[in-house]
Amino acid sequence: MTPPAVILKPGRDKPVRQRHPWVFSGAIARIQGDPADGDIVEVRDAQGAFLARGTLNRHSQIVVRLLTWEVDEAIDEGFWRRRLERAIAGRAPLAADPNTDAYRLVNAESDGLPGLVVDRYGRFLGVQFLTLGIDRRKALLVALLADLLAPEGIFERSDVDVREKEGLAPVTGRLGGAEPPPWVGIREHGLRFLVDMRGGQKTGFYLDQRENRRVFQQMLRALPGAEVLNAFAYTGAFGVYAAAAGAGRIVHIDSNAEALALAREHMALNGFVRRDDEFIVGDVFAELRRFRAAGRRFDAIVLDPPKFVHSAGQLPRATRGYKDINWLAFQLLRPGGLLFTFSCSGLVTPDLFQKIVFGAAVDACREAQIIARLSHGPDHPILLSFPEGEYLKGLVCRVL
Repeated sequence: MTPPAVILKPGRDKPVRQRHPWVFSGAIARIQGDPADGDIVEVRDAQGAFLARGTLNRHSQIVVRLLTWEVDEAIDEGFWRRRLERAIAGRAPLAADPNTDAYRLVNAESDGLPGLVVDRYGRFLGVQFLTLGIDRRKALLVALLADLLAPEGIFERSDVDVREKEGLAPVTGRLGGAEPPPWVGIREHGLRFLVDMRGGQKTGFYLDQRENRRVFQQMLRALPGAEVLNAFAYTGAFGVYAAAAGAGRIVHIDSNAEALALAREHMALNGFVRRDDEFIVGDVFAELRRFRAAGRRFDAIVLDPPKFVHSAGQLPRATRGYKDINWLAFQLLRPGGLLFTFSCSGLVTPDLFQKIVFGAAVDACREAQIIARLSHGPDHPILLSFPEGEYLKGLVCRVL
């Protein structure tokens, strides 16, 4: 019996041969056979030669999510187990670190498992099933994760917008084991945090900034007593690392009052009871302008805003937003001060982000040097054939 296949248009097979994991609708000539959405299909070139194999979804602009380029590799239970084992093995150094028990275990396409995200929070796993093909295999994947990792519980946070593009509704809830408590305690480089796995950002915490927080701490040690501004602070993780480095006054700003209350609790949880710190509920853009008008200055500023760009049409407005906050930050830094500035918008490339920050420095009439470039940590690997996996980019700039 001939297996169902997606036949590509002439000249549209190069990305597949280069092992890019997505096949877009515009590259497809026809679908051979009658596969259901979510089924495994072969991808063949215009002459009918085998190229790869993956899951089908006609309702998505990305019609096929590729899983294997090996003609003899079946997509069976053994395949899924091997991919999970490989991803878990890649995090072995983190698993062996007694000071850190929260990190990403499976990073979707970059781990050869398109649409699957698995995060560890202590004894619990937070998971996301972001594509139809991976969602169809949820029960099997949960069973394999339970067998391989023996977590206390597995909790689903498939409540993100991308599922709508796959024809899927948002879903959250316990998938196996115990229900996580309202707050799951984690350790990160020896520091303690509380995670809301049910309602926190992403699967509960910004794990992708873990190594950047440590860089921040290390650099602040060279600036004892530094005054720090933690903008878009959320639950204050950068602030905790600043306190651990011996910083002076730390100002946290976020629009979410509940998140800032937890930021205050995180400081106390780590033994930092500080009278001079400020926790400001407000709009970061407005607060930075207020500080500028008041003549306030800082030795280090963190700009870690939420995603500004969700579609290409939003890019011009988003670039203006990024430039505005960086322009303000440059004006608020003392000579020798450090700006840790980030963008988590995938459509903002590293090159574009650097140009935005450069323009902000020019308009602020400040000279600055890039002394470090930052991205996600090794638990968020970037597949070489999938540059779209690099969404977080950061610059550390020193003002002269």
